[in-house]
Amino acid sequence: MIHQTAIIDPTASIDENVKIGPYTVIGANVSIGTGTVVSSHVTINGTTTIGKNNRIYQFSSIGEDPQDKKYAGEESFLEIGDNNEIREFTTIHRGTTQDKNITKIGSNNLFMAYTHVAHDCVIADDVILANAASLGGHVHIGNNAILGGFSIVHQFCHLGDHCFSAMGSAITKDVPPFVMVGGRPTKPHGINTVGLDRRGFSADTILQVKRAYKLLYKSGLKLADAKAELVNVVKDHPELTIMLDFLENSNRSILR
Repeated sequence: MIHQTAIIDPTASIDENVKIGPYTVIGANVSIGTGTVVSSHVTINGTTTIGKNNRIYQFSSIGEDPQDKKYAGEESFLEIGDNNEIREFTTIHRGTTQDKNITKIGSNNLFMAYTHVAHDCVIADDVILANAASLGGHVHIGNNAILGGFSIVHQFCHLGDHCFSAMGSAITKDVPPFVMVGGRPTKPHGINTVGLDRRGFSADTILQVKRAYKLLYKSGLKLADAKAELVNVVKDHPELTIMLDFLENSNRSILR
């Protein structure tokens, strides 16, 4: 059902099972999949593809031009998966040609009110951004990561699977998988034990993650030496491969 006051560009592709509330504006080249509900006073612009069964709440701005002075009006893209909940006043911007020209959002994510996802960000699945959490451009967020309210992430930072940031964190370097960070200045504070337990990780796996954390943060080793030690650990505990791969691919170094 589309409310009679909604304004829909004729080039937009809207599945017949999409609900659109009053005074919402849907621009050219927008595609919205079945079961998605768009509340009142939402704006969706640009070449934006939204999957199935998403819920977008009032006053959100989705697919708008990137906040980048290098942007010169070229076509760019936003892709959103399925079953995402995008709460009030959330802003999600399209990509730029300085990266891969696309902002990508996975599935089953929760963006609480006033959250911001800047251009060229890549967010995986089952991620939570609590109220007013904000991502700079080119940020990558792994599966099951949680950002506490008012967390801010510097551009180009990567946050690994299952990591957690406390309320008000200011993240300026990469955060490895499983690690909790918080405080000002923001520093590591152990691993996300509660999150891992809730997601069904075994007690032994959690123990191995703790040992890997101690190797990185408590052993006194330089990062290169800690990574070399972790290579040997991964041989016996392959569940830690995602941490080693993350460290090998980190370009900004890690919060340490």
